[in-house]
Amino acid sequence: MRACLSLGSAALVLACARGEPARGPIVSATGPVTAATTFASYDAGAAAGGPGVGRRYGFGRTPTRAEVATWNTDVGPDGGELPPGRGTVAQGAALYQAKCAMCHNKNGEGMAPVYPAVIGRDPKAEGFHFAADPKLVKTIGNYWPHATTVFDYVRRAMPYNAPGSLSNDQVYALTAFLLAANKVIPADATLDATALRTVKMPYADRFVPDNRHGGPEVR
Repeated sequence: MRACLSLGSAALVLACARGEPARGPIVSATGPVTAATTFASYDAGAAAGGPGVGRRYGFGRTPTRAEVATWNTDVGPDGGELPPGRGTVAQGAALYQAKCAMCHNKNGEGMAPVYPAVIGRDPKAEGFHFAADPKLVKTIGNYWPHATTVFDYVRRAMPYNAPGSLSNDQVYALTAFLLAANKVIPADATLDATALRTVKMPYADRFVPDNRHGGPEVR
């Protein structure tokens, strides 16, 4: 099972669960698989009519570049993938009431146990004491390590009833509002890609990079 998990593929994990042999690692003899090599594989597979997912596993088809690009919208901690756009805290406040308050409550306090609080800086939780008291409420202001990933999460997963429906300007505005409401940025701030990359979260230094990479040394 260790070898199966180190491969990092859902299809491979399924194969392992069925007792089938692993098909091959994510890192090839010529180096790691990148977006460029993945697209090259798609193009070659499509041109040759396979092998692709459908031929190997008996279902599906090779996705097109356009289909992959539609879902390839994630933004990492450094914000290098942030799109053009801008939004203000005031615009975000109005959007929050229209798009978010139905689940996260009017003042961002959440609706337990399903919808978490997104606004609030409980003084007892300041100082990052979550390990000592697991009941302390984690919110954007007292826990999240990167402001850019607030944008990423809102853009891809919110609102709950229509994820991915917000424009980039709306996501910047909502991100600005959430950061301002959690006392991370000023209440009159405007965010765009450049401004968002400069925002430092209050407890960013309490997180460390995950440098695990699999292999035989993993126990």
